[in-house]
Amino acid sequence: MNKKLSSAVIALGLGMTLATFANANEKLIVYTSMKESLIGALKAKFNEKHPEVAMDYQSAGAGKLMAKIAAEKESGKIMADIIWTSEVPDFFKMKENGMLEPYISKEVENIVNPIPDFDGSFTPIRLGTLGIAYNTRFVKEPPKQWADVLKPEYKGAFGIANPALSGTSYMSVALLKSTFGWEFFEKIRANKGKVGKGSGQVIDDTASGDLLASLAVDYITNDKIKKGAQLKLTYPQEMLVIPSPAAIFKGSQNLTTAQNFIDFLLSEDAQKIIASEGTLPVRKGVAVMEGMPSVEDAIQRAIPIDYKAILSEKEETVKKFTQILQDRN
Repeated sequence: MNKKLSSAVIALGLGMTLATFANANEKLIVYTSMKESLIGALKAKFNEKHPEVAMDYQSAGAGKLMAKIAAEKESGKIMADIIWTSEVPDFFKMKENGMLEPYISKEVENIVNPIPDFDGSFTPIRLGTLGIAYNTRFVKEPPKQWADVLKPEYKGAFGIANPALSGTSYMSVALLKSTFGWEFFEKIRANKGKVGKGSGQVIDDTASGDLLASLAVDYITNDKIKKGAQLKLTYPQEMLVIPSPAAIFKGSQNLTTAQNFIDFLLSEDAQKIIASEGTLPVRKGVAVMEGMPSVEDAIQRAIPIDYKAILSEKEETVKKFTQILQDRN
């Protein structure tokens, strides 16, 4: 391609991009803890369907986002229209504080909805699952139940992320405690279980062989498997299933657009993108990644979540976990 033609093509492309944004007479800002590859792919698909909307997002950990929201609320205006994270207790708190605008999408009838007393204040968008990731180089007989990680072969070689640092880990610890009691964690301690800083770290340590197995998040594990890590993820009968909800902030200046975005997130196109990222969609009939349970099976096997207890008992639960696994009073 000659220089004149190349310059003309670049100018045309730039002109089309500027024209697109010039014609985008609606705006939408999303705060999310979803990974960049997921929210980026969803943004591209949403823009394809809604070119009239100038969408932007900020991706960060849920804790950082909640701190940002608190500061913005204090200053008088929350800048985002939508919040989407995996920290379900945060949504109950925001609902109690009157921060959310209820909206029941027309797509809700097509989803599996694990939110108790659902009133549209926040809507599940995906189902995060946690199982046991194990290193296929060293583990020849996969663990099939939670008690398997207490066997002698996992002595000093099973890891859990610190629930004081990871909200997902906290939810998992709380659910396992509610099902098996603190005795389960005392047995992990007796078997010299390890505590890692974050969910990604314990999976990395499992992939490297520093650990043989770990309590592992689905999409992190599946992403590493895609990149060649010698890992597999297995799910005991009692499944850890944690919804990732999205909600519209009360006072959003772009309410209709925000409602359209919730509709989009529950649509077949968006749910297929979510499934392709190694986690479970909420929409019925969407194919999931090989090796993962169906949405219906996951919900049926899920350990029930008492959100009020999880909200009120966090400090006590983290303290007890720390006493048991890290020998701290």
